[in-house]
Amino acid sequence: MTSRRFKLGVVAVAVAALTGIGIMKGSAHAGFGHGRQAIMKRFVTSAIDDVLDEAKVTPQQRTTLTASRDRVFSVMENNMRDNRGHMEDALRLFEADRVDEAQLKALRTQREAAHKQVADAIQQALTEAHDTLNPQQRHVVAERIRSFRAGHGE
Repeated sequence: MTSRRFKLGVVAVAVAALTGIGIMKGSAHAGFGHGRQAIMKRFVTSAIDDVLDEAKVTPQQRTTLTASRDRVFSVMENNMRDNRGHMEDALRLFEADRVDEAQLKALRTQREAAHKQVADAIQQALTEAHDTLNPQQRHVVAERIRSFRAGHGE
């Protein structure tokens, strides 16, 4: 049961991080600059480091988990970079006299594939984290996530 809760908690945090990055991305396009993405990345990295310290992970465990985190960040950053042109494509389709259903479907398929890549990276990181941490460490991480969520009204 704890394993399932841990997975759900990590997924919830990942979703929150994705949402935050999406909000910052929107802010960047509104003229606030792309520095907010770097701030969010530092914030998430700091939060992960704090919980790993609390869980008393070994240097080897930290190396494995840091690599997983970095892969997720990389996939998310690539997804955001690729997404920049998609909104303009969607707006061109909207402005046209007739919506080209084939182009609209192709655009949707591209976005779904990009979202799947992010979800796959998060799933892989979750599995790696589970396999890297021992039961007591997973419990510490799960309790920290529960505490975080409770503090945010979830």
